[in-house]
Amino acid sequence: MSEPTARPEATDPAAPLSVEDHEAAARPVLPPGVFDFIAGGAGEERTLAENRRAFARWVLRPRVLRGVVRPELAIELLGSSAAMPVLVAPWAYQRMVHPDGDVATARGAAAAGTIATISSSGYDLLEAVAATGDAPRWWQLYVSEDRGFTATMLQRVAAAGFRAIVWTVDLPAYGIRRRDERNAFEIPPELVPAGFGNDGRITWDDLPWIREHAGGLPVLLKGILTREDAELAVRAGADGIVVSNHGARQLDAVPAALDALPEVVEAVAGAVPVLLDGGVRTGTDVLTALALGATAVLVGRPAAWGLALGGADGVERVLGILREELENAMTLCGCASVAEIGPELVAPAR
Repeated sequence: MSEPTARPEATDPAAPLSVEDHEAAARPVLPPGVFDFIAGGAGEERTLAENRRAFARWVLRPRVLRGVVRPELAIELLGSSAAMPVLVAPWAYQRMVHPDGDVATARGAAAAGTIATISSSGYDLLEAVAATGDAPRWWQLYVSEDRGFTATMLQRVAAAGFRAIVWTVDLPAYGIRRRDERNAFEIPPELVPAGFGNDGRITWDDLPWIREHAGGLPVLLKGILTREDAELAVRAGADGIVVSNHGARQLDAVPAALDALPEVVEAVAGAVPVLLDGGVRTGTDVLTALALGATAVLVGRPAAWGLALGGADGVERVLGILREELENAMTLCGCASVAEIGPELVAPAR
């Protein structure tokens, strides 16, 4: 198991010590349009703000005199091991942020002992990512209108040793993103692999087809926000669910991911793992999500800020901060392992 990554010395006033510090430090490093592409949300960005505010609606209920000194953060998830319940979410066009893009993110996640989910937009880097080592990696899937392209992608993913497919199901069309419109922002065409795209006509009936071409890999559905869709996902044969509003980048005015988590967890009733993606910025955020029933969380923007500032090392550093904060919060709450984190650990804020 990887040891926690050392944080920068506090004596350096310019050193970013938190995830939010990394975001502030990344802003002047990136072109304004690229920064806004990553940081921004859909519409009036109500849901973007709610993804963060949702965590403030809960407080922790620490227990004392539990004898916890160094809690165990490691988890097993769908046949993969991770040193902590914090994974890297898929996010597209990473080479806009750093020349090594997805490859650096995979290396940083591996160095932190956790799982990176690689975006379909990095399709042309698939084997290069696989060559970064034996650490578990997952592949995010968009189903292209060209089903032959998608079938070939899935076969290559399985052959390259990826451990799971994360099918993003909340993008039948792109959300309205005003920041990008105001910036006249466009993805550099050289970063879009030939054949990449998403078919808005996908339905629940496409899951068996994905399974058929995925070489037996578990398939998680990312973008579930309701009890009804959670129940349908389990009935359709999903191996896991990611509660997510796409980082608030698709439809504005939908629930914060954390607000949607309890009803999805209740609907699933332990049939499959439920992960959370959206708004996680601190170790106490991670602890809150786990207490509300998440098996693990995924972080996208925090990894982007780390990548912008330091490539693979920057990604590892941000993940190390989240690990250190989670370990500290678990110690102070008297939780010796992730398995001990339960709903009694949180209460609604007054």
